[in-house]
Amino acid sequence: MEQPDVDEPVFLISAAAELAGMHAQTLRQYDRLGLVVPRRRPGGGRRYSLRDVATLREIQRMSQDEGINLAGIARILTLQKQVDRLQDEVRKLRPRADTGSRVFTSGPSGSVVIVERGRRVSRDEGRALVLWSARRESPAED
Repeated sequence: MEQPDVDEPVFLISAAAELAGMHAQTLRQYDRLGLVVPRRRPGGGRRYSLRDVATLREIQRMSQDEGINLAGIARILTLQKQVDRLQDEVRKLRPRADTGSRVFTSGPSGSVVIVERGRRVSRDEGRALVLWSARRESPAED
């Protein structure tokens, strides 16, 4: 069974407000403040996604249960987006940081450049080739 696209803007403001347990005017205010900015239809109508509705619920929880003001909530949401973006970047880079041998070269400015396996290094890209392999220390050396 195919999973629904949580970012697909499908809900009118009235439906999103009902799903989030809020008044539609609250959603308009959050839009003006930039807390939850829905996508717009060509006529200007707001369309909310499942992710937007979940964010609205989280805003309500932080505001009512935690007593956090809207400025604090805005900062939290910004930081959460940054964390999510960095986690995605780590997830993409992790396969490149395997424990096997890695090949590095120094760039013209002295920077270290990872060379993909099977790729030749041109003179412009690097001057020295260094092979590095993670060395494991034996327990007797501890």
